Amino acid sequence: MNTLLKDFKDRMHIFHDSEDSNLKGILDEATEYIKDKTGLDDRDTRGRRLIMERGRYAYNDQLEFFEDNFLSELLGASFSGLEEAENNGE
Repeated sequence: MNTLLKDFKDRMHIFHDSEDSNLKGILDEATEYIKDKTGLDDRDTRGRRLIMERGRYAYNDQLEFFEDNFLSELLGASFSGLEEAENNGE
C-alpha cells in the first residue's frame, strides 16, 4: 500500500481494505487536480495536504465545496510555484 493511501486511511479512520481501489482512484484524481492547479504533488508538504483534503471532500461527496473552502491555499500554492519557476529561469 502506498504511503499516501495509508496516510489517507489513517486520517479518515478507515481500517479495512475493501475500499482501497476506490480510495486509490479518489487520491489519483485529487493528485492530478492539485498538480494541474498548483504544480504541486504529494512529495510537497502543501501539495500533499491539499491532495488529502480534496480526497476527504470527494470521499464524503462534498467535492463541490472544496474550491470555495481552499481557494486561498490553491492560489497561494499556484503563486509560489510561479515564483519558483521564474527564479529558476523557466
